[in-house]
Amino acid sequence: MSAVAKPVHKRELFGHPVGLYVLFFTEMWERFSYYGMRALFTLFLVAETTAQNPGFGWTNEEALALYGWYTMLVYISSVPGGWVADRLLGQKKTVMLGGALLCIGHAVLALNSETTFYIGCLFVIMGVGCLKPNISSMVGGLYKPKDERRDLGFYVFYMGINIGGFLAPILCGWVGETYNWHYGFGLAAIGMFLGQAVYIWGQRFLPHVGNLISRDNETDKAILDTPLTKIEKDRVKVLLLSFLLIILFWAAFEQAGGLMNLYASQKTDRNFFGLFEIPASVFQSVNSFFIITLATAVGAFWLRWRKKGKEASSLFKMAVGLIIMALGFGFMTAASVQYESTGSSGMYWLILAYLFHTIGELCASPVSLSFITKLAPLKYASIIMGLYWAATGLGNKAAGLIGEISQELGEFEIFLGITIIWSLIGLVVIALLKPLKRLTHGAEDGEGKVSDEDEVEGFEVEKA
Repeated sequence: MSAVAKPVHKRELFGHPVGLYVLFFTEMWERFSYYGMRALFTLFLVAETTAQNPGFGWTNEEALALYGWYTMLVYISSVPGGWVADRLLGQKKTVMLGGALLCIGHAVLALNSETTFYIGCLFVIMGVGCLKPNISSMVGGLYKPKDERRDLGFYVFYMGINIGGFLAPILCGWVGETYNWHYGFGLAAIGMFLGQAVYIWGQRFLPHVGNLISRDNETDKAILDTPLTKIEKDRVKVLLLSFLLIILFWAAFEQAGGLMNLYASQKTDRNFFGLFEIPASVFQSVNSFFIITLATAVGAFWLRWRKKGKEASSLFKMAVGLIIMALGFGFMTAASVQYESTGSSGMYWLILAYLFHTIGELCASPVSLSFITKLAPLKYASIIMGLYWAATGLGNKAAGLIGEISQELGEFEIFLGITIIWSLIGLVVIALLKPLKRLTHGAEDGEGKVSDEDEVEGFEVEKA
């Protein structure tokens, strides 16, 4: 059958369902809005009220505390967002609701008052909670179990996240820092409106994924009423254990938006060859730039690694990612030593740290999303994805607490501590890999490309 003759929702592009690219662009613009706001968050809070571009005039400790609470709640809200999808609306409609709430939230943040700032944050928290866990689950729903394209699909999806994450700090950050903080927040709002428009337009490519499992349908009712098997329970256990790794990973990684953002602003020499000073918020794009340029290489490496018969389970990749990310803080330790010696530190330390953080993220984060869609029982798919993002939120809160502690304990001690302790934790996970993998009951064994005749979640993959 030719590609032209196939129904719209069955079509493929570059070897993946077209629906993947709808979700790609939706998430890209949603992340543009989120990371645009995040790049400005702490800098705006600490900006002096008497400055030409005034902020709230808070201390570093106060800004980092609110940053920790805000980023935690953004992701914790994924748990009720997943419940709404599983029990009330389905993933697809809940994503639509989340997009609408985000449009409102980012638009309110563009207004200039402390009251509207908090209201805007509240709407963003609710919006991300509805959108984030469910759009990720929908990506997994595009593929059949054991289809190796699933991991690759998540890498493509992850590229969308980071294209948005790369552009947002440059554009929103520059506008916010140079002209007016609220103009930057307003630009983030425009990005979210574009994301919502893409999602509405692309519904015709997604009729078969993200729908509500209903008790009115006898097949769906059987899924809902059947108790979990021992295998399913074991898989849930290993997922919950993996979420501890997620908390630790993001507790360190999310120093980027808090402690490292303030470090770039206050202790880094950002003079570019005497020509101009680089805005601190722009460094928030470095991670996403490296993801865009390195994602394919990292994905290809793990594919070749697995084909050679070497250990390439998701848990192994997460542990390796944790270690590599932790080693990146070794460069921040060196930056702290240089600052104590000379009164400023070079930009290259930040860039090297973000490089290692990025490689670690590429090993751990897209794979962990795919891991959930492989192991989570269908009737709890969204709420377990919500728990994953809640773990991310707890990691964000821990990141804020670590940032606050650094103001008393010292940045050198914090950076060195993360380098050593997080690396040791990753090594412990690798040592315990065999019993942990037994709990997956072979969910990742025998992954291979789905045949042309196989059905993929309700539709067939056919030759073009």
